[in-house]
Amino acid sequence: MTPPRLHVGVNLLWLVPGVVGGSEEYTTRLISAIAERDPGAGERIELTLFVLRPFVASYPDLVEAFDTVVCPLSGGSKAARVAAEASWLLAAARRRRVEVLHHAGGTIPLLRATPSLLTIHDLQPLLLVGSSHGAVKQAYLRARLGPSARRARLIVTLTEFTRSTIVDRLGVERDKVMLVPPGYTPALVQEPEGDPRAAYRLDRAFFLYPAITYPHKNHTTAVRALARLVERGDDVLLVLTGRAGDGEDELWQVARSLGVDGRIRRLGRVPRGDLDWLYRHAAGLVFPSRFEGFGLPVLEAMGQGCPVIAARATALPEVVGEAGILVDPDDVEGWADAMACLLHDARRRDWLVEASIARTVEFRWRASADALVAAYRRAGGIA
Repeated sequence: MTPPRLHVGVNLLWLVPGVVGGSEEYTTRLISAIAERDPGAGERIELTLFVLRPFVASYPDLVEAFDTVVCPLSGGSKAARVAAEASWLLAAARRRRVEVLHHAGGTIPLLRATPSLLTIHDLQPLLLVGSSHGAVKQAYLRARLGPSARRARLIVTLTEFTRSTIVDRLGVERDKVMLVPPGYTPALVQEPEGDPRAAYRLDRAFFLYPAITYPHKNHTTAVRALARLVERGDDVLLVLTGRAGDGEDELWQVARSLGVDGRIRRLGRVPRGDLDWLYRHAAGLVFPSRFEGFGLPVLEAMGQGCPVIAARATALPEVVGEAGILVDPDDVEGWADAMACLLHDARRRDWLVEASIARTVEFRWRASADALVAAYRRAGGIA
């Protein structure tokens, strides 16, 4: 007997390329992994992507790999996207005879007619004061996360930390939440086009923090730790990538007050090849964020042999395991000591490099894709 086919639609109307951060990286790489995987015996999963116009130019490979339906919106208006999810999306999904609709952006539209699978990346809007989301978006998410979780047939999330918070805060059964962690693929490493050392004035040892300057990313702890190292006589830089957020002004105020503003290289968004180079040449990654649903840059750094110092907070210990140094987010002396260790203890640093690379073996996009397909089948009643 031929196994039943399952037609899954993926709602990507929330995904404005270059705007939504780590959730974009996770979602697009996961869909790419589904395109690359060899389906199991008898497996018949058909995927249709529902996307915004800018998605087509940003992800031509995904558009080519899957049936793609383009919504006539640029994504600039949150209100227009929400309205399209409750109208255009539902009509388009019906026309395509979608059987399970995967809402990959954390919420389900008020109106729905198709069984839903929901991805919740984290519960930052509910758990964190001063969330990175704007006030209107945060209010919307606070209002919609709970009802969306309860209406979904199944929920997927990235870490055990987030699964536990979903169960505790949103009141859903634990077996309704499946883990689909991100992966790491060494083949994605890219080379820079030029010489980053010259282009970015990296004339001495440096630590890297790749994160938008949202307040919860806690850049000031990294700056204060840098100042401690300089006081101790270390000639070192702090390299910051990612666009400016609401914590940008405070970052520079602290840096100037401590006299280390000249030791910070604020690069903004950099090409992928340059970021990969920075991972490979940094003395280490510092990641003092107070809240992470996962922390993909930590995994990327580990995969490229960049030793990691991360905050002992939320999901980060789950990602780092025993392969990095964990420090309380606001323990400035602890951060300075850990950074000094990477600068001066070659044996410890070499061990962390080896442990980091070994750790990433546990995270593979193929396994992530398999887990998501299993979630699709379960949501569609054919698991």
